[in-house]
Amino acid sequence: MTTTTARSSAVRTRFQLDDLNLGQGKRARLHTLLYDHGPGNGTLLLLPLDQGLEHGPVDFFVNPPAKDPDFQIRLAMEGNYSGIALQIGLAARYLPHYAGRIPLVLKVNGRTSVPGSDDAFSPLTSSVEDAVRLGAAAVGYTCYVGSPAQDRDLRQMNEVRADCDRFGMPLICWSYPRGSAIAKRGGQDSLFAIDYAARVASEMGADVIKINIPRDHSEADANSPTPYDSLVEDRRQMLERVISSAGRSLVIFAGGSKLPDDELLGRIDDCMAAGGTGFIFGRNMWQRPLDQALAMSARVHEVLNRY
Repeated sequence: MTTTTARSSAVRTRFQLDDLNLGQGKRARLHTLLYDHGPGNGTLLLLPLDQGLEHGPVDFFVNPPAKDPDFQIRLAMEGNYSGIALQIGLAARYLPHYAGRIPLVLKVNGRTSVPGSDDAFSPLTSSVEDAVRLGAAAVGYTCYVGSPAQDRDLRQMNEVRADCDRFGMPLICWSYPRGSAIAKRGGQDSLFAIDYAARVASEMGADVIKINIPRDHSEADANSPTPYDSLVEDRRQMLERVISSAGRSLVIFAGGSKLPDDELLGRIDDCMAAGGTGFIFGRNMWQRPLDQALAMSARVHEVLNRY
């Protein structure tokens, strides 16, 4: 077994906007997200509200005021987020009053949780042209790597990528391993699966890649392909690995389900030190009362401002 026990201590330099070889439109829109809003130092802090479609209303039971999208918009603005990610219905009905004050990332595909995850596929719910019409700074696309439906998924993502290139719109890919084939090879949160997902999104042309943080090595990894089956690394090393696999794309990490504050801040620090560009926090923020969410957002800013 290849076991690594030493913890990475050096801070890995992350890619900057100048490193991405982007056209003028994409460059201008990404500059808005990286420097004109949020931390403003080339890092990203995004607030997503696509969980109502992806998970259903159940996520709002923890904090009932968050069922009203005005709650998240207020949090994004007062918490100084780089942007807010919305499906087209919410973007068209709730953001006009705030146009120009908080950047929009339009999610152009989505699915419900009802069918389950084995045959995961998110059909288009809007278009890149819609994103242009709504003044979006970027589009978001979810790709399920390893799903039995990935042939349709990759063709659809290619069409979205082509439209993004044509309209000068940055493409942010939610790259998620899913399906029974992934489950049999260590699981969707294994290093193998997330490393692969990062590489797929890069090769498909994503400008920014959203991935999850790999879990610690476990017995389940014995089913992962070699060398992942025996590769034991600490969190910082795993993060550096997946960021490297993303190539010349910016990498942001998902916050996932709500975590204790200190654990959440520790994960942020690890991700940024490994070369990450930022985070996208949904439930970890808007499942809190507004004052607590704003206070936590300020603590996240403190970490991002160190990088």
